[in-house]
Amino acid sequence: MSRQNLNYYLARMNSDLAAGLVVFLVALPLCLGIAVASGAPPFAGVISGIVGGLIVASFSGSQLSVSGPAAGLTVIVAAAIDKFGFEGFLFCVAISGLIQIVMGFLRAGVIGAYFPAAVIKGMLAAIGLILIMKQLPHAVGYDADADSDLSFLEDDSHTTLSFLFSSLNAISFGATIVSCASLAILLIWESSWIKKTPFASLVPGPLVAVIFGLLYNALTKHYYPTLAIADQHLVSLPEIFGPVAFYHQIHFPSFSYLSDVHIYVTAAAIALIGSLETLLSLEAVDKLDPLKRTAPTSQELIAQGMGNFISGLIGGLPITAVIVRSSANINAGAQTKLAAIFHGVLLLLSVMFCASVLDQIPLACLASVLILTGYKLAKPKIVMEQYAKGFNQFVPFAVTIIAILTTDLLKGMTIGMAVGLFFVLRTNYHSAFTLTQDGNNYLLRMQKDVSFLNKAPLRGHLERIKEGAHLMIDGTRATFIDQDILETLSDYIQAAKEKNIHIELKNLRGIETNISSK
Repeated sequence: MSRQNLNYYLARMNSDLAAGLVVFLVALPLCLGIAVASGAPPFAGVISGIVGGLIVASFSGSQLSVSGPAAGLTVIVAAAIDKFGFEGFLFCVAISGLIQIVMGFLRAGVIGAYFPAAVIKGMLAAIGLILIMKQLPHAVGYDADADSDLSFLEDDSHTTLSFLFSSLNAISFGATIVSCASLAILLIWESSWIKKTPFASLVPGPLVAVIFGLLYNALTKHYYPTLAIADQHLVSLPEIFGPVAFYHQIHFPSFSYLSDVHIYVTAAAIALIGSLETLLSLEAVDKLDPLKRTAPTSQELIAQGMGNFISGLIGGLPITAVIVRSSANINAGAQTKLAAIFHGVLLLLSVMFCASVLDQIPLACLASVLILTGYKLAKPKIVMEQYAKGFNQFVPFAVTIIAILTTDLLKGMTIGMAVGLFFVLRTNYHSAFTLTQDGNNYLLRMQKDVSFLNKAPLRGHLERIKEGAHLMIDGTRATFIDQDILETLSDYIQAAKEKNIHIELKNLRGIETNISSK
C-alpha cells in the first residue's frame, strides 16, 4: 500500500472503526442464524463472516460492500450438506471459489450493469420490508424460528407474513421494552442534537442500544425476574475461549469427492447464484454510496472467489456481498473498506475471547437495529420518488418488491428483470421512428438504432403516407439498421411507384432500389 493510500485510510479511521462496530453487531447474529438455517454448524457462519471481513474486503475494489454468509443460498447449502455431508459440502464451496476466480479473470462481472435501476431499487425496498417483518417477532420476544433470520419463506406452509401475525400471540414484555427503548435510542442518536455533541457523536447508536440491553437484562434478572428476557431470546454462541478452542471448532473439507461429477455441478450453481447476488448487491451499494463510487465488478468476483475458496478450506459457508450488512455499514457512516475489515477482526476476537459476554445480548436490541435499517431501505419517500418518475419506472419497481416478497430474492429479481425488459422493448418499439408532415411532404426519421422489433411501427407510419406525396427517409441518427427493416423499406419503395409516391433517401445504405439517394 502506498503512503498516499495509507494516509487516505488513516484520515477516515474514526468513522470507519465506528461503522465496523455497528456492522459487527448486525453481522454476528446473522452469521449464526444463517448457518443454522442452512443445516450447518453455527460456527461455520462465523467463519464465513470472518473470511468475508478479512479476506474479501481486503481484495475487493468496493469501499463500502460487506461480505458474509447469505440467506439467499440457504436452500442450496442445505441440499448440498444433505447430499454430500458437511465435509463434502466444504469441498464444494472451495471449488465454487475457484470458479468465481475464473469468472473474474474472464471479466464476467459486467453482467451486473444490465440490471435496471428500478429493479435494483425494488430489490432494496423488498429487503427492507423483509427485514422489518422478520425482525418484528424478535422485537416482541417471539423467536420460535429465530435461526432462520433472513430466509424469505420459513418453510412450505409458513410464510414471513403468517410468522409475523403469529408472533402477536406470544409477546414478551421484557423483549418489547428492550426493543422499543433501543429503537428510541437509535432515533435519538440520529438527531441533529447528538450529531452536534462531540463525545456522543463518536459513540455509535447501536452500541448504546446493546449496552442498554445488557444492563436491562442484568438488572431485571436480579430485581424483576418477571421482566427479564429468556435465554432463548439472547444471542447464542458456541462455548469458545482462546485460539485453541477456536481451532477445535474448525472443520476441513473431504477431498474424497474429487472424482464426483455432481459436486462440480453444485459448485457451479453456488458460484453462479452467489456471483449474481454479489453483483446485484454491489450495484445497490454503488447507488447508496454518498460519494457515488463505482466498484470494479470483475475484481469483486475474484475477491469473492478467494474468500469462498478459503472459507471452504477452513469450514465456512459460501460468501456473497450482502446488502443488509452493506447498507448498515453505509448508514453507520463508513467511508472505506477499513470498516468491513474491522468488523471481521471484531468477529474473530469476539468469538475467540468474549463468547460468554455476547451470549447475554438480547436479540431485541439487534432487531431494533435491523428494523431501522429496513425502514431506510423501504421508506415511503423512495416509493413516491419512483412513482414520480412515471409508469415505466414504477411498475418494474413495484413488481420486483411484490415478487421478492411472495417468492425469494432470485425469483423476484428474475420477474422484475422480465418486467423491466418488457418496458425497455415497449419504449424502444414506440420511439424508434418519428413521422412529420408538412402539406404533401413527409419526413420519416429514424431516431436511433432499429431492429426487427420495430417493423410493426414502421409499417404503421408508412401506411399513413398519402398517394402522390413526397417522402424523405432519414437514417442519419441510426448507426445500426436491421436487415428486416431494410427489406421492409425496399418492399415499400417498390410498391410506392403504384401510388405515385416520390421517395428520397438520406444516409441509408443497403436498400435495393433504383431511386437516387442523398
